[in-house]
Amino acid sequence: MDSAGDFISMAQQVIAAYGLKVIAAIAIFIIGKWLSGLLSRAVGKAMRRTGTDEMLVKFVVSIAHVAMLAFVVLAALAQLGIQTTSFIAVLGAAGLAVGLALQGSLSNFAAGVMLIVFRPFKVGDYIEAAGTAGSVEEIMIFSTKLRSPDNKELYVPNGSILSGTIVNYSAKNERRVDLVFGCGYGDDIKKAKALLEAIVRENPLVLSDPEPTIGVLALGESSVDFAVRPWVKTADYWTAHFQITEAVKQRFDEEGLSIPFPQRDVHVINSEAA
Repeated sequence: MDSAGDFISMAQQVIAAYGLKVIAAIAIFIIGKWLSGLLSRAVGKAMRRTGTDEMLVKFVVSIAHVAMLAFVVLAALAQLGIQTTSFIAVLGAAGLAVGLALQGSLSNFAAGVMLIVFRPFKVGDYIEAAGTAGSVEEIMIFSTKLRSPDNKELYVPNGSILSGTIVNYSAKNERRVDLVFGCGYGDDIKKAKALLEAIVRENPLVLSDPEPTIGVLALGESSVDFAVRPWVKTADYWTAHFQITEAVKQRFDEEGLSIPFPQRDVHVINSEAA
């Protein structure tokens, strides 16, 4: 009975000494986690009110949330009596080892910071990078989320984007539509050129400034090729592309101009056997 009483007494002393600390640590963690989410959202709202780009807002909110959670965990450990300085040192050593093992992830993180700082694109831009293309939805800590034209979600590592060529199709308000149309060698090229100029001029999406460029591009193997290069608003690029291409086919047919197929002239020489 004495040993059982001693054990109960010791348990009571342990609970009295550490029970409140454990409860306080749990309370710090729960409340701190809630506050970190609340404060990170408040940071996001404050940045949006100042007109900050959504891409930067989401990136900063993610970093702030992780940083505040780390602070909450350290505060909870300190409440339990754990020496956080030594714990931080251990974490630092472990972080070094993990960092060496995760060099790719760290480089993606650094690349994400560089993308935020130099801003080669923003949310909503249509870009081509790292062998893929899509509309930018979010720059996350390690990757960038794109939405493809056929509505797929693409997650591209930030390091791959930053290390290669980035083509931003939405950076400028105007784009040039580069088209090539051919007519037969037997057709009147002046008539063909005038018809192409009329088609471009009549299209409401084509801008008058800069002026469209239309001229003979090359004397191909089976056709005289014209370069047709009108300027349009970036948002109208593909609509204008489709409209002009369809109009050229219809008008060429109506005016009797041919769009020749690839062909070869074969000359057969008959020779008498020696």
